[in-house]
Amino acid sequence: MQSKEKQLVQDFYTSGFHEDTSLLEKYLHEDATIYWNSSSGFSKLDFEDFSRMSSDLGKSYEGLSCEITHLLQEDNKVAIRFTYHANTIEDPEEDGALAHFMCIWEIKDNKLYEGYLISQPGDDSEENISSFLPKN
Repeated sequence: MQSKEKQLVQDFYTSGFHEDTSLLEKYLHEDATIYWNSSSGFSKLDFEDFSRMSSDLGKSYEGLSCEITHLLQEDNKVAIRFTYHANTIEDPEEDGALAHFMCIWEIKDNKLYEGYLISQPGDDSEENISSFLPKN
């Protein structure tokens, strides 16, 4: 049985919050802070910053799905590894890896409170895709 903290993180990333940012209130603590290291540099986002960015993301793609490969927990912290796959408005039939992410979330008051996020551009190479598959 999955813990409520792990379920919260999983539900957040599969919720479609980028299409309906009102969902953020269900998952994200009002005092949330996201510390994000990406290929374009470091960003520190609060609830409102993240909401604006999520809204922009939802407008930029025809479809966006989250493939979760790892979900680990220690106390009130949950680590997740995932890839966003996207369909662009220009080519809605083509689904490609948009970006790969690792995030550690601290859970407070049953919501996502502090997130430490690392991302890099998506890569559909065979080795990268096979790294998502369970080892025998």
